[in-house]
Amino acid sequence: MSQTNEIPRSEILFLTDAQDCNPNGNPMNDDRPRRDPETGQAIITDVRLKRYLRDQLADDGYDIYVKKMGGRSYGRTTLATDVLGDISDADDLDDIEDVGAAFLDAATDVRYFGATLSFNSSDDEEEEELRTALAGAFPNNYQGPVQFLPARSLNAVEENEEYDSLTSVISTGDDNRQGGFGLDDKRIVYGIFPFYGLVDGESAKDTHLSPRDVERLDTLCWRSIKNQTTSRSKVGQAPRLYLRVEYEDEHYHMGDLQNLVTLDEERSADAPRSVVNVTVDLTALVEALHDESDRIDTVHAIGNRNLSVVCDGTEHSADAIESVIQHDDYAVHAIDPYEERDLAE
Repeated sequence: MSQTNEIPRSEILFLTDAQDCNPNGNPMNDDRPRRDPETGQAIITDVRLKRYLRDQLADDGYDIYVKKMGGRSYGRTTLATDVLGDISDADDLDDIEDVGAAFLDAATDVRYFGATLSFNSSDDEEEEELRTALAGAFPNNYQGPVQFLPARSLNAVEENEEYDSLTSVISTGDDNRQGGFGLDDKRIVYGIFPFYGLVDGESAKDTHLSPRDVERLDTLCWRSIKNQTTSRSKVGQAPRLYLRVEYEDEHYHMGDLQNLVTLDEERSADAPRSVVNVTVDLTALVEALHDESDRIDTVHAIGNRNLSVVCDGTEHSADAIESVIQHDDYAVHAIDPYEERDLAE
Protein backbone atom coordinates (compact mmCIF):
# COMPACT_ATOMS: atom_id res chain seq x y z
CA MET A 1 0.00 0.00 0.00
CA SER A 2 1.42 3.41 -0.93
CA GLN A 3 0.43 6.76 0.48
CA THR A 4 -0.54 8.76 -2.57
CA ASN A 5 -3.27 11.05 -1.26
CA GLU A 6 -2.92 13.78 1.32
CA ILE A 7 -5.11 13.21 4.33
CA PRO A 8 -6.64 16.33 5.86
CA ARG A 9 -6.84 16.53 9.62
CA SER A 10 -10.00 15.20 11.25
CA GLU A 11 -11.23 15.14 14.80
CA ILE A 12 -13.73 12.77 16.28
CA LEU A 13 -16.43 13.00 18.91
CA PHE A 14 -17.77 9.55 19.81
CA LEU A 15 -20.42 9.14 22.52
CA THR A 16 -20.97 5.67 23.96
CA ASP A 17 -22.83 4.59 27.05
CA ALA A 18 -22.77 1.70 29.51
CA GLN A 19 -25.65 0.30 31.54
CA ASP A 20 -25.30 -2.36 34.26
CA CYS A 21 -21.84 -3.42 33.12
CA ASN A 22 -18.15 -2.83 33.74
CA PRO A 23 -16.92 -0.83 30.71
CA ASN A 24 -13.30 -0.73 31.87
CA GLY A 25 -12.12 -2.56 34.97
CA ASN A 26 -8.95 -1.51 36.79
CA PRO A 27 -6.78 -4.59 37.52
CA MET A 28 -4.93 -2.57 40.17
CA ASN A 29 -8.21 -2.06 42.06
CA ASP A 30 -9.79 -5.53 42.13
CA ASP A 31 -11.07 -4.95 38.56
CA ARG A 32 -13.57 -2.36 39.77
CA PRO A 33 -14.85 0.10 37.15
CA ARG A 34 -12.43 3.00 36.77
CA ARG A 35 -13.72 6.12 38.53
CA ASP A 36 -12.39 9.54 39.45
CA PRO A 37 -12.61 9.57 43.26
CA GLU A 38 -13.12 13.34 43.34
CA THR A 39 -15.94 13.68 40.81
CA GLY A 40 -17.43 10.18 40.71
CA GLN A 41 -17.08 10.12 36.92
CA ALA A 42 -16.37 6.75 35.35
CA ILE A 43 -13.39 6.49 32.99
CA ILE A 44 -12.78 4.37 29.90
CA THR A 45 -9.19 4.46 28.69
CA ASP A 46 -8.13 4.96 25.10
CA VAL A 47 -6.37 1.58 25.35
CA ARG A 48 -9.72 -0.12 26.00
CA LEU A 49 -11.33 1.59 23.00
CA LYS A 50 -8.40 0.70 20.74
CA ARG A 51 -8.71 -2.94 21.81
CA TYR A 52 -12.32 -2.95 20.62
CA LEU A 53 -11.24 -1.37 17.32
CA ARG A 54 -8.40 -3.85 16.81
CA ASP A 55 -10.65 -6.80 17.53
CA GLN A 56 -13.23 -5.47 15.08
CA LEU A 57 -10.56 -5.08 12.41
CA ALA A 58 -9.59 -8.71 12.95
CA ASP A 59 -13.21 -9.82 12.73
CA ASP A 60 -13.53 -7.85 9.49
CA GLY A 61 -10.68 -9.90 8.02
CA TYR A 62 -7.79 -7.47 8.46
CA ASP A 63 -4.51 -8.55 10.00
CA ILE A 64 -3.35 -6.77 13.14
CA TYR A 65 -0.02 -6.62 14.95
CA VAL A 66 -1.11 -6.13 18.59
CA LYS A 67 -2.93 -9.38 19.32
CA LYS A 68 -2.90 -12.70 21.07
CA MET A 69 -2.46 -15.88 19.04
CA GLY A 70 -4.14 -19.03 20.23
CA GLY A 71 -5.06 -17.23 23.45
CA ARG A 72 -1.39 -16.55 24.26
CA SER A 73 0.71 -13.40 24.27
CA TYR A 74 3.92 -13.38 22.23
CA GLY A 75 6.94 -11.12 21.86
CA ARG A 76 7.25 -8.50 19.14
CA THR A 77 9.52 -10.63 16.95
CA THR A 78 6.87 -13.34 16.72
CA LEU A 79 4.08 -10.83 16.20
CA ALA A 80 5.96 -9.01 13.42
CA THR A 81 6.88 -12.19 11.56
CA ASP A 82 3.31 -13.44 11.85
CA VAL A 83 2.05 -10.26 10.19
CA LEU A 84 4.65 -10.54 7.43
CA GLY A 85 3.73 -14.21 6.85
CA ASP A 86 5.90 -17.28 6.14
CA ILE A 87 8.96 -15.78 7.85
CA SER A 88 11.05 -18.31 9.74
CA ASP A 89 14.55 -16.86 9.54
CA ALA A 90 16.50 -13.80 8.44
CA ASP A 91 16.97 -15.16 4.91
CA ASP A 92 13.21 -15.05 4.34
CA LEU A 93 13.28 -11.28 4.84
CA ASP A 94 15.62 -10.94 1.87
CA ASP A 95 12.79 -12.09 -0.39
CA ILE A 96 10.72 -9.03 0.58
CA GLU A 97 11.59 -5.95 -1.44
CA ASP A 98 10.55 -3.45 1.26
CA VAL A 99 9.98 -5.06 4.67
CA GLY A 100 8.65 -1.90 6.28
CA ALA A 101 6.11 -1.25 3.52
CA ALA A 102 5.00 -4.89 3.51
CA PHE A 103 4.51 -4.77 7.27
CA LEU A 104 2.41 -1.60 7.13
CA ASP A 105 0.39 -2.99 4.25
CA ALA A 106 -0.55 -6.00 6.39
CA ALA A 107 -0.67 -4.55 9.92
CA THR A 108 -3.83 -2.48 9.67
CA ASP A 109 -3.84 -1.49 13.33
CA VAL A 110 -0.32 -0.05 13.04
CA ARG A 111 -1.43 2.20 10.19
CA TYR A 112 -4.03 3.63 12.60
CA PHE A 113 -2.48 3.57 16.05
CA GLY A 114 1.24 3.10 15.51
CA ALA A 115 3.36 0.57 17.40
CA THR A 116 6.56 -0.01 19.30
CA LEU A 117 8.98 -2.09 17.26
CA SER A 118 12.01 -2.57 19.49
CA PHE A 119 12.76 -6.29 19.61
CA ASN A 120 14.17 -8.13 22.61
CA SER A 121 17.44 -9.95 22.14
CA SER A 122 17.57 -13.74 22.21
CA ASP A 123 20.15 -16.29 23.32
CA ASP A 124 19.21 -18.46 20.35
CA GLU A 125 21.61 -17.63 17.49
CA GLU A 126 19.03 -18.04 14.70
CA GLU A 127 16.38 -16.03 16.56
CA GLU A 128 18.90 -13.31 17.29
CA GLU A 129 19.83 -13.12 13.60
CA LEU A 130 16.14 -12.70 12.73
CA ARG A 131 15.69 -10.10 15.45
CA THR A 132 18.65 -8.11 14.17
CA ALA A 133 17.31 -8.21 10.62
CA LEU A 134 13.88 -7.04 11.77
CA ALA A 135 15.37 -4.26 13.87
CA GLY A 136 17.22 -2.98 10.82
CA ALA A 137 14.03 -2.92 8.75
CA PHE A 138 11.92 -0.79 11.10
CA PRO A 139 12.15 2.38 13.14
CA ASN A 140 11.91 1.86 16.92
CA ASN A 141 8.30 2.96 16.77
CA TYR A 142 5.61 4.33 14.50
CA GLN A 143 3.64 7.26 15.85
CA GLY A 144 -0.01 6.51 15.28
CA PRO A 145 -1.93 9.14 13.28
CA VAL A 146 -5.18 8.16 15.03
CA GLN A 147 -5.26 8.90 18.74
CA PHE A 148 -8.02 9.01 21.35
CA LEU A 149 -8.21 10.53 24.81
CA PRO A 150 -9.63 8.53 27.71
CA ALA A 151 -13.32 9.32 28.15
CA ARG A 152 -14.82 10.60 31.40
CA SER A 153 -18.54 10.07 31.84
CA LEU A 154 -20.73 13.16 31.61
CA ASN A 155 -22.43 12.03 34.82
CA ALA A 156 -21.23 10.81 38.19
CA VAL A 157 -21.80 7.05 38.30
CA GLU A 158 -22.83 4.61 40.97
CA GLU A 159 -21.59 1.06 41.40
CA ASN A 160 -24.38 -1.49 41.35
CA GLU A 161 -24.30 -3.10 44.79
CA GLU A 162 -26.67 -5.91 43.80
CA TYR A 163 -24.35 -7.18 41.10
CA ASP A 164 -21.37 -6.95 43.43
CA SER A 165 -22.96 -9.48 45.80
CA LEU A 166 -24.28 -11.80 43.09
CA THR A 167 -23.79 -15.50 43.77
CA SER A 168 -24.05 -18.30 41.24
CA VAL A 169 -25.57 -21.62 42.34
CA ILE A 170 -24.09 -24.77 40.80
CA SER A 171 -24.38 -28.51 41.28
CA THR A 172 -21.66 -30.01 43.46
CA GLY A 173 -22.27 -33.63 42.49
CA ASP A 174 -23.57 -36.13 45.04
CA ASP A 175 -27.34 -36.24 45.39
CA ASN A 176 -27.49 -33.10 43.23
CA ARG A 177 -26.68 -30.97 46.25
CA GLN A 178 -26.21 -27.29 45.47
CA GLY A 179 -23.29 -25.05 46.29
CA GLY A 180 -22.49 -21.43 45.52
CA PHE A 181 -19.61 -19.14 44.80
CA GLY A 182 -19.37 -15.38 44.63
CA LEU A 183 -18.91 -13.92 41.15
CA ASP A 184 -17.23 -10.80 42.48
CA ASP A 185 -19.25 -8.82 39.93
CA LYS A 186 -18.60 -5.08 39.83
CA ARG A 187 -20.61 -2.88 37.49
CA ILE A 188 -21.75 0.69 37.12
CA VAL A 189 -25.44 1.56 36.99
CA TYR A 190 -25.12 3.93 34.01
CA GLY A 191 -22.63 6.25 32.38
CA ILE A 192 -22.41 8.14 29.09
CA PHE A 193 -18.92 8.77 27.71
CA PRO A 194 -17.61 11.31 25.15
CA PHE A 195 -14.44 10.05 23.47
CA TYR A 196 -12.28 12.60 21.67
CA GLY A 197 -10.11 11.50 18.76
CA LEU A 198 -7.71 13.10 16.29
CA VAL A 199 -6.59 11.95 12.84
CA ASP A 200 -3.32 13.63 11.88
CA GLY A 201 -2.50 13.70 8.18
CA GLU A 202 1.19 14.38 8.73
CA SER A 203 1.71 11.26 10.86
CA ALA A 204 -0.42 9.31 8.40
CA LYS A 205 2.37 9.61 5.84
CA ASP A 206 4.72 7.61 8.08
CA THR A 207 2.32 4.70 8.64
CA HIS A 208 0.84 4.73 5.10
CA LEU A 209 -2.65 5.43 6.44
CA SER A 210 -4.89 5.80 3.39
CA PRO A 211 -8.03 7.89 2.83
CA ARG A 212 -9.96 4.62 2.74
CA ASP A 213 -8.54 3.71 6.17
CA VAL A 214 -9.87 7.01 7.51
CA GLU A 215 -13.29 6.40 5.97
CA ARG A 216 -13.31 2.95 7.55
CA LEU A 217 -13.04 4.54 11.00
CA ASP A 218 -16.59 5.86 10.61
CA THR A 219 -18.02 2.35 10.49
CA LEU A 220 -15.35 0.72 12.64
CA CYS A 221 -16.00 2.79 15.76
CA TRP A 222 -19.74 2.28 15.59
CA ARG A 223 -19.65 -1.45 14.90
CA SER A 224 -16.89 -2.21 17.41
CA ILE A 225 -18.99 -1.08 20.36
CA LYS A 226 -21.88 -3.19 19.12
CA ASN A 227 -19.85 -6.29 18.28
CA GLN A 228 -16.96 -6.36 20.77
CA THR A 229 -18.93 -5.78 23.97
CA THR A 230 -20.83 -9.07 24.09
CA SER A 231 -19.06 -10.73 27.03
CA ARG A 232 -20.90 -11.00 30.34
CA SER A 233 -19.22 -8.01 32.00
CA LYS A 234 -19.16 -5.81 28.89
CA VAL A 235 -22.64 -6.29 27.41
CA GLY A 236 -24.79 -3.22 28.02
CA GLN A 237 -22.65 -0.76 26.03
CA ALA A 238 -23.89 1.01 22.91
CA PRO A 239 -22.72 3.65 20.41
CA ARG A 240 -24.95 6.74 20.67
CA LEU A 241 -23.41 9.54 18.59
CA TYR A 242 -20.42 9.79 16.26
CA LEU A 243 -19.05 12.84 14.46
CA ARG A 244 -15.87 13.08 12.41
CA VAL A 245 -15.12 16.66 11.47
CA GLU A 246 -12.92 16.66 8.37
CA TYR A 247 -11.09 19.93 7.80
CA GLU A 248 -9.87 21.48 4.58
CA ASP A 249 -6.45 22.14 6.10
CA GLU A 250 -4.23 19.23 7.16
CA HIS A 251 -2.76 21.35 9.99
CA TYR A 252 -5.90 22.78 11.64
CA HIS A 253 -8.45 21.49 14.13
CA MET A 254 -10.61 23.09 16.82
CA GLY A 255 -9.85 20.68 19.64
CA ASP A 256 -11.75 19.96 22.88
CA LEU A 257 -14.89 18.67 21.16
CA GLN A 258 -15.54 16.41 24.17
CA ASN A 259 -15.78 19.52 26.37
CA LEU A 260 -18.48 21.04 24.16
CA VAL A 261 -21.11 18.46 25.12
CA THR A 262 -22.86 18.35 28.49
CA LEU A 263 -25.94 16.82 30.01
CA ASP A 264 -29.02 19.04 29.91
CA GLU A 265 -29.75 19.32 33.64
CA GLU A 266 -33.46 20.00 33.25
CA ARG A 267 -34.05 17.07 30.90
CA SER A 268 -31.67 14.56 32.55
CA ALA A 269 -32.16 12.64 35.79
CA ASP A 270 -29.85 13.39 38.71
CA ALA A 271 -28.89 9.72 38.84
CA PRO A 272 -29.60 8.30 35.36
CA ARG A 273 -30.10 4.56 35.05
CA SER A 274 -30.36 4.26 31.26
CA VAL A 275 -30.20 6.27 28.04
CA VAL A 276 -33.84 7.32 28.41
CA ASN A 277 -32.84 9.31 31.53
CA VAL A 278 -30.34 11.59 29.76
CA THR A 279 -30.43 14.38 27.19
CA VAL A 280 -27.14 15.61 25.74
CA ASP A 281 -26.80 19.34 25.08
CA LEU A 282 -25.04 19.94 21.74
CA THR A 283 -25.56 23.73 21.63
CA ALA A 284 -21.91 24.67 22.23
CA LEU A 285 -20.69 22.02 19.79
CA VAL A 286 -22.99 23.12 16.97
CA GLU A 287 -22.08 26.77 17.56
CA ALA A 288 -18.38 25.87 17.28
CA LEU A 289 -18.97 23.94 14.04
CA HIS A 290 -20.85 26.87 12.56
CA ASP A 291 -18.23 29.39 13.71
CA GLU A 292 -15.49 27.35 12.00
CA SER A 293 -17.60 26.35 9.00
CA ASP A 294 -15.26 27.96 6.48
CA ARG A 295 -12.45 25.62 7.63
CA ILE A 296 -14.56 22.45 7.53
CA ASP A 297 -14.94 20.29 4.45
CA THR A 298 -17.33 17.58 5.67
CA VAL A 299 -18.90 16.42 8.91
CA HIS A 300 -19.47 12.66 8.91
CA ALA A 301 -22.22 11.78 11.37
CA ILE A 302 -24.45 9.07 12.78
CA GLY A 303 -26.72 9.02 15.82
CA ASN A 304 -28.78 6.46 17.70
CA ARG A 305 -32.51 7.07 17.92
CA ASN A 306 -32.69 6.21 21.63
CA LEU A 307 -30.49 9.17 22.61
CA SER A 308 -32.12 12.57 23.01
CA VAL A 309 -30.08 15.66 22.17
CA VAL A 310 -30.92 19.33 22.51
CA CYS A 311 -29.63 22.32 20.56
CA ASP A 312 -30.69 25.90 21.32
CA GLY A 313 -33.50 24.60 23.46
CA THR A 314 -35.00 22.31 20.81
CA GLU A 315 -34.95 18.59 21.50
CA HIS A 316 -34.17 16.03 18.80
CA SER A 317 -33.52 12.34 18.46
CA ALA A 318 -29.83 11.76 17.81
CA ASP A 319 -30.62 9.86 14.61
CA ALA A 320 -31.57 13.26 13.15
CA ILE A 321 -28.10 14.63 13.88
CA GLU A 322 -27.54 15.61 10.21
CA SER A 323 -30.28 18.22 10.38
CA VAL A 324 -29.00 19.52 13.73
CA ILE A 325 -25.46 20.21 12.50
CA GLN A 326 -26.15 21.20 8.88
CA HIS A 327 -24.61 24.39 7.47
CA ASP A 328 -24.30 25.91 4.02
CA ASP A 329 -20.49 26.08 4.19
CA TYR A 330 -19.76 22.38 4.70
CA ALA A 331 -21.16 19.04 3.62
CA VAL A 332 -22.80 16.56 5.98
CA HIS A 333 -22.36 12.87 5.27
CA ALA A 334 -24.87 10.53 6.95
CA ILE A 335 -22.93 7.37 7.79
CA ASP A 336 -24.43 3.95 7.15
CA PRO A 337 -22.08 1.72 9.17
CA TYR A 338 -23.21 -1.49 7.49
CA GLU A 339 -23.51 -0.47 3.84
CA GLU A 340 -20.22 1.45 3.96
CA ARG A 341 -18.38 -1.37 5.72
CA ASP A 342 -18.37 -3.26 2.45
CA LEU A 343 -17.03 -0.50 0.20
CA ALA A 344 -14.31 -1.72 -2.13
CA GLU A 345 -10.72 -0.95 -1.20
